[in-house]
Amino acid sequence: MNLSIVDALQSIKSTGICLLTGARSSLVYIFAIISVALFFVNITPASLTDYAVLPEAVDSAAKYRGQPTKKTDYSRFHGELQAGDTLDDTLRQAQINAEDRHRIISALDELLDLRALRPRDRFMAVFDHHDTVVEYRYQAGPLDIYRVQRTTDDVFQAEKMNVALERKTKKISAEVESSLFAAFKTHGEKARLVYSFADIFSSRMDFNAEIRAGDRFQLIFEKYYQGGEFVGYGPIIHARYQQARGEVFEAFRFESSGNPAAYFDADGRELAANFLRSPVPMARVTSGFTRGRKHPILNEVRPHLAVDLAAPAGTPIKATADGRIIFREGNGDNGNLVVLEHSDGYFSYYAHLSSFEEGLKVDDRVLQGDIIGFVGSTGLATGPHVCYRIRRHGEYINPMKLSFKPRSVLKGEVLAHFREQVEDTIRLAKNLDRTDRQVMTSRITVTPDYRPTLL
Repeated sequence: MNLSIVDALQSIKSTGICLLTGARSSLVYIFAIISVALFFVNITPASLTDYAVLPEAVDSAAKYRGQPTKKTDYSRFHGELQAGDTLDDTLRQAQINAEDRHRIISALDELLDLRALRPRDRFMAVFDHHDTVVEYRYQAGPLDIYRVQRTTDDVFQAEKMNVALERKTKKISAEVESSLFAAFKTHGEKARLVYSFADIFSSRMDFNAEIRAGDRFQLIFEKYYQGGEFVGYGPIIHARYQQARGEVFEAFRFESSGNPAAYFDADGRELAANFLRSPVPMARVTSGFTRGRKHPILNEVRPHLAVDLAAPAGTPIKATADGRIIFREGNGDNGNLVVLEHSDGYFSYYAHLSSFEEGLKVDDRVLQGDIIGFVGSTGLATGPHVCYRIRRHGEYINPMKLSFKPRSVLKGEVLAHFREQVEDTIRLAKNLDRTDRQVMTSRITVTPDYRPTLL
């Protein structure tokens, strides 16, 4: 039934007049009042005109004008940053005059790194009916929205806006049939989540060589949405991997005072060790560690005291341990080569790189997991891969058979706090099992002082 407000009121009025002739006039008055109230309560945003799509922009413009908001009072210019554009270019596109451009840029300069603007960043300008800019917004990402408003005394003030997000805590579990990627894909999840899951266990198992059909995995993680659009993955809260042969790896995310978040087993031992099992967590082993291998190009038998890990060209290569760069250049048959020196007499080698990570040089220190280069096929190579070697006290060691101690072990009050959190996580997993889609939804607000962790 589509009645205008005037029609509805007239209908209610007519009904009231007719019924007032009856004996129960007081009840009729109450009925009429309730009817009017219910009618207005049921006016939803969908039934209103579309000028309130951006309420903050309209409200701020109304403050500047000092008048009630009307649909025809304001116009908007939307745009997207192109390669090579500056912030001034975006303001010129919106046809903002030179003086206002300068003042808007000056206001934003205190909050926004103008050197870090990226193509496809979005912007919007709001104008009054005199074509005077009253508001400008720049969106450097889904969580980074900056607003400049013209005040009543003609001053531009900038702020970083709060952003409302929907957070979905989700649990998935599956059996591996062919690959970890394929198993995650059945749940509609992206590669970034697969890599993050593999990274958690990167010092306990090698997903390049040890994954088998029949293995099972389970994880609880967060996903963030803005206006129904996927923003990114939050942290993995709990992860479990059970090999078909029976061995189980389990990890709980824990952050203690003064220490960054890390993953621990149920007994409080950190899963991360002083070395990762592989510099490329999701690659394919094409050549193992051996004293006698027939070289695929030279066609002669020679020792291969390394492990070859094939991956698409350009795949990031990570430092497997904290260390110092002692070599970083082309090296004949090895192609582009990086060598790291570690504590306790260890050295690691990464050969055939397509390129090096920018900003690094010899003598720089790197941390475990830092990107040092990218998979390639430089030097004597038949395809894109990284040749990974470990040497200790002059002797090469099979990287896949190294055994390392946990980087830390929780004790005392910290361990007690961790165990309480483990119990909370187990309860969360059970609660998720009770929901139809194993998802729990909540809402958070990103502020200048709070920003969720994204993978």
